[in-house]
Amino acid sequence: MLTDRYGLALSTTVAAARDAYVEGVDLLLTVYPGAAAAFDWAIAADPAFALAHVGKARALQLAGNLVAMRESLATAVSHSDGASAREQSHIDVFRHLFAGQAVAALAALRAHVQTWPRDALVLSLAANQGGLIGMSGLPGREQGLLDFLEPLAPHYGEDWWFDAHYGMALSEIGQHDAARPRIERSLAQVRRNAYGAHAFAHLCYETGEGDSGIAFLRDWLPLYDRGGGLFGHLNWHLGLFELHAGNLDGGLRLYNDAFCADDHRGAVHQKLSDSAAFLWRSELAGHPRDPARWAKLVDYAREKIPRPGFSLADWHVALAFAASGDDAAVEDWIKGIEALVEAGRYPSGATIPTVARAFAAFQRGDDAATIDLIVPMLPDRERMGGSRAQVDLVEATLLRAYLNAGRETEARRLLSERRPGPAILPVAGLEQGVG
Repeated sequence: MLTDRYGLALSTTVAAARDAYVEGVDLLLTVYPGAAAAFDWAIAADPAFALAHVGKARALQLAGNLVAMRESLATAVSHSDGASAREQSHIDVFRHLFAGQAVAALAALRAHVQTWPRDALVLSLAANQGGLIGMSGLPGREQGLLDFLEPLAPHYGEDWWFDAHYGMALSEIGQHDAARPRIERSLAQVRRNAYGAHAFAHLCYETGEGDSGIAFLRDWLPLYDRGGGLFGHLNWHLGLFELHAGNLDGGLRLYNDAFCADDHRGAVHQKLSDSAAFLWRSELAGHPRDPARWAKLVDYAREKIPRPGFSLADWHVALAFAASGDDAAVEDWIKGIEALVEAGRYPSGATIPTVARAFAAFQRGDDAATIDLIVPMLPDRERMGGSRAQVDLVEATLLRAYLNAGRETEARRLLSERRPGPAILPVAGLEQGVG
């Protein structure tokens, strides 16, 4: 019987199909390009290999080719009668995911890993901050992700893929000493591991090791194919480190060449969120606004994200509308989100509408309104989705509003209450001694 890299039995009896399938899965897990081609090789060797078809469907989904994704899923389902119970359950999880049924997909995934904990491709759908738990919009999702991964750790030992994800989950809740050896071990085992690089970048951010983050990413990124799904986002991390170090020009070069480039290959929302966040943060740091850059992002948002529904994308769309001074667009966007909330289809509730209105108020120069909106929602900001590095933009906006309003005592308190590590925010006015 043929097995995958995690020792799970596969229904194919063709060794070449198994080998190509394992390669495709590893390319997905390392976020390297080429997974769809590897699954095609597996399918060519064994056209009835259902898991190869569903693996290809996942690669197509990540590439944004939803029509072909559905075709590959239908083919996988058509061959599922000859699949094992594990493979049928595997396909069922992806069937819910591809149908946009996030709650059902997560429920099916949780049940699946209880029986087959080493099914890494299924587990990958919920193992990171961009997955089914991390983007759930529910309170406590950061601790919830760690609680989900912790009992699975004994099943993986020192596996490089699991170490990177578990390490980042630890890092995000402040357990840096436990996170570091796992992340470093992951990269030592498989250097060409984009998610491992991503986890290390986050660790450097969370521990305030900006110089180490810059050195690491400058050394690691040349190893990574420009077509990789995290190429733009990892360059955003480098750009953020450069901004924190006072090197706006270096950050803008990365903006132009990588994370806002015309040939951006990552997820559609990632180009918008990384680019909008970088521009907004640069302005908080005191750099002048470039209206042309914002206008281009607004055009991109209108074309690629025409309606709300995904919290991480939604608050960055609102950010772009706010920066362009289009309060009507912000309010229309908020109304769309609130309709989803009312229909019970937006788990993060009022968090995104509140912060969107805060961005618009800040843009208008209404610092009091900005403060009044952000302060009550700060305890729930993890529900916005994304990592702590991403959500820190909200705290930085609040800090700048405090400074603009002359409320330095509150600014000092905000800084004193920040989590240890990334204590320095690139916000104009801090150089005057606040904090």
